[in-house]
Amino acid sequence: MTPAERHSDNPSLVPGRQPSRLATVMAYVAMAFVCITACAGMALTILVFYPGYLTRDAAYVYGYVHSWYLGDWQSPLMTMLWWLIDPISPGSGSMFLLAATLYWLGFAVAALAVARRSAALAIAVLLLALAPPAFWFLAMIWRDVLFGTVWLAAAAIIYLATDRSRDGRLDWKMRGAALALVGLGILLRPNAIIAAPLLIAYVVWPARFEWKRTALLFVPAVLAGYGLIQLVYYEILDVHRDNPLQSVMVFDLGGMTYLTQENQFPVSWSADGYEDALLITQCYDPSHWDSYWTRDPCQFVMNRLQSADDTVFGTSRLPVAWVLAVEAHPLAYLRHRAGFLWTFLAGANATLELERMPLVDRVPLARNPYFLTIVDWHDVLKSTALFRAGTWLAVATAVVTLAWRGRATPPGAFAIAVAACAVVYMLSFGVFGVAADFRYAYWCVVASLAGLIPALIALASRSVLSTS
Repeated sequence: MTPAERHSDNPSLVPGRQPSRLATVMAYVAMAFVCITACAGMALTILVFYPGYLTRDAAYVYGYVHSWYLGDWQSPLMTMLWWLIDPISPGSGSMFLLAATLYWLGFAVAALAVARRSAALAIAVLLLALAPPAFWFLAMIWRDVLFGTVWLAAAAIIYLATDRSRDGRLDWKMRGAALALVGLGILLRPNAIIAAPLLIAYVVWPARFEWKRTALLFVPAVLAGYGLIQLVYYEILDVHRDNPLQSVMVFDLGGMTYLTQENQFPVSWSADGYEDALLITQCYDPSHWDSYWTRDPCQFVMNRLQSADDTVFGTSRLPVAWVLAVEAHPLAYLRHRAGFLWTFLAGANATLELERMPLVDRVPLARNPYFLTIVDWHDVLKSTALFRAGTWLAVATAVVTLAWRGRATPPGAFAIAVAACAVVYMLSFGVFGVAADFRYAYWCVVASLAGLIPALIALASRSVLSTS
């Protein structure tokens, strides 16, 4: 590929095709308009959603900020980050402002890269940021939202820097900042180590996407992500081991018990067989594992596994039982996991967490008329395809497909990196998922929206090359 072909999607980078003074001025005007529009988007976000909604999970994390309890059930990095920024706006406000800032920063930076080609398409990037499944979730204080915005910012800054570089080379500080953000995302969502290699490969080789070298990087990157978690969580921070991975095992054992009609747990239940009957008839729900933990009539499962007289949860007995059950009933395990993944992708799962909205005196958003309007719209749209995780998996796949022929261009590399990363992340829940809430698809929503316009640019650029 010649230098002209490599940069053909950006005429200003092709030798002998210097932009006119008017074109340069128009480009700067477009970028200024992008910045103004992004700031308007941030202002709208604050108007409608400030100070954010403190979800159940976030309430636990914020409680740890004051008690300084660091455990691995929720991300200890989110606890520490919240402690650092809390003085800005004590309570939910500080975390809300951080996530909203990263969100609009990510979309604005991606739009600035697009603005060098088309002001209209740059504005389209920012308009896509207002899509309800992405924009509305900024109100919710969840680590899934923070995680998605962190990774969006990491990819976007590399996209802009690469697009502006004449030779595809980036300053090591830029790469270091992006890799730090990717690492922060892993520490926020440890199961993201499966998807992180695609973003890491993009940071290392941002000018073009090549699947062979990405595949070669995959295993070392996964091991590096695992090592990062072990180092930061258990060596530097010395967090308490709450054994979140064993919740996956409880869910799997419950699913295999239901499907085989035989107890797969390493304990005996009631002598009269009542609890055994519940396990094979009523306890299993393919959408979440909470039925074994917090919901009647099957709370006895975790109560027994955590019994002080004979503790199973958090010991090696549970992983051993899981391995034996999977070896003995592999088809039941696959049916259970496939059933969960289908529920996650196609089910009408939980969206915005609004249970505390009637507590007007304790929930500031319950007194915000703009947010109440969003809630009304949400009630209408939450049952549509917009709030199905499978819809966004399909959109992300389409983005990869559109950008594939233009993968040797900066827009194509960006689109493929974020969308393919989102696809892998979504599918990882087929193995590690214990709940099918729509929020777990948030990174896929954001990546699909941010990658769509660059994918179309890459497709158009490749088409021009093919006909020239």
